[in-house]
Amino acid sequence: MTTRPAPLAIALASDHAGFEMKAMLADWLRMQGHQVADLGPHDTASVDYPDYGYRLAQSVAAGDATFGVAVCGSGVGISIAVNRNPAARCALVSDTLSARLAREHNDANVIAFGARLIGSDTAKDALATFLATPFAGDRHVNRVTKLGQPNLSAQPLKEPS
Repeated sequence: MTTRPAPLAIALASDHAGFEMKAMLADWLRMQGHQVADLGPHDTASVDYPDYGYRLAQSVAAGDATFGVAVCGSGVGISIAVNRNPAARCALVSDTLSARLAREHNDANVIAFGARLIGSDTAKDALATFLATPFAGDRHVNRVTKLGQPNLSAQPLKEPS
């Protein structure tokens, strides 16, 4: 059981396959008292998920939203698009454990769902867990920093002794 976090600014985006789940999650988040920005699409007409993933990543990177929710048919394509922005850390999740670990270990700021792969109740539970879980910091800080600055990882890897 998770506790309800303070109201947050949350942006959502999807493609046509994720439209219904995105709309359901947006309504649910509003009922929880969050400020919700629906970045589209606004109907089920066919669209390209990269366009909406990039829009969502920009919203989070610019600070317009604290967190983002990305939805497409599998969740894979839109999560790849979001992660093209170095300030976005999008995790494709399918349960509450992966949602918790994405926040706790990776400081993920965007959660992605596959609308064809996850049910509404599971998505809501995972999203609630994601929003309520703080970043653990500590040993994870250096790793998360490297996620946004790939050149830091371009050094030769140390082999275990």
